[in-house]
Amino acid sequence: MASSKKMIKYLVITIIVALLITGFINGAIGSSIFGQERFLEKPAIHLPPQPVFPQSVRDHHLGYSDEHKETKNGYGDAHGESHDSAHDGGHDDHAGDNKDAHADEGHHSTPLGLMDFAITNTMISSWFATVVIVLLFVLGARKRAIIPGRFQSLIEIMFEGVLGFASSVLGNDMARRVFPVIATIFFFVLFNAWLALLPFYQFLGFVNESGTIEAHFIRPAGTDLNMPLALALVSFVLVEYWGIKSHGLGYFKKFLAFGKILKGKPSGIIDVFVGLLELISELVRIVSFTFRLFGNMTAGEILVVMVTFLVPFIATQFVFGLELLVGLIQSIIFAGLTLVFISVATSHEEH
Repeated sequence: MASSKKMIKYLVITIIVALLITGFINGAIGSSIFGQERFLEKPAIHLPPQPVFPQSVRDHHLGYSDEHKETKNGYGDAHGESHDSAHDGGHDDHAGDNKDAHADEGHHSTPLGLMDFAITNTMISSWFATVVIVLLFVLGARKRAIIPGRFQSLIEIMFEGVLGFASSVLGNDMARRVFPVIATIFFFVLFNAWLALLPFYQFLGFVNESGTIEAHFIRPAGTDLNMPLALALVSFVLVEYWGIKSHGLGYFKKFLAFGKILKGKPSGIIDVFVGLLELISELVRIVSFTFRLFGNMTAGEILVVMVTFLVPFIATQFVFGLELLVGLIQSIIFAGLTLVFISVATSHEEH
């Protein structure tokens, strides 16, 4: 029995090492060293969310609409015209190639207009995460039992963990009041980060004639600045709501500290300055919340894509492990800072 376990262990280690070596040789690094064809095409990182539906908007974004086709032929493209004029005389063939290259570079970069509506790949990702969260907790609470099974135990552990975390910051009574929103923020950030590691996120999309993906069907919602901004606004409104609810309109005295200066006391200038700093710090939270989550999720997405390109197969799994940890940390930070700011807003003593 012991010998068979050792054989299995050595076999697993051998397979992992073999995949690492194979990935290194066939990846971008090994291909450059050994002068062979790469296993994967060079990835394209598209920071703006890409429209998926309707098709007309997607085609316009990718440069397949009639307007873009005219542009590709040289009509109305200022960049293309300047390029052609700079290379007149003896460079017609190269001009045509460069024109196509510029048209290809234009793909994925046409932003949505102010009044345009489209379902983007990041929206689909957020809907997918929402459905998974709802199904998980609904199914977990559907057949409640005094002696819970494994699935119910898992759901209870997740709920009790978040509630215990909130109680450690706000106390039991206040924690139960804010728990629905805090739990929603925590699980939404967590599941969006973890579900983004599923393989079809990278390989499901709309391809061109050469087989290259030009628009992913689904992409992590955290890489779209709109999602972190929306969560930051929810957090901000929640903090201000409980601050006003706890102290009434007196909550705004810490921002508008004109009491002493209206009484003619020179020290009131300091209070006004401190109040202005408080107001700025309150608003800056929206920016810091947004870009902290956006930056970490986008960096993780780029890291996964680049490691897959450089050393495919097993090496990517180590990055996945790191991203699981990063997703958990980001959800804890987002929910935890919201709890801390609620605690500060509700316990301020100078209103």
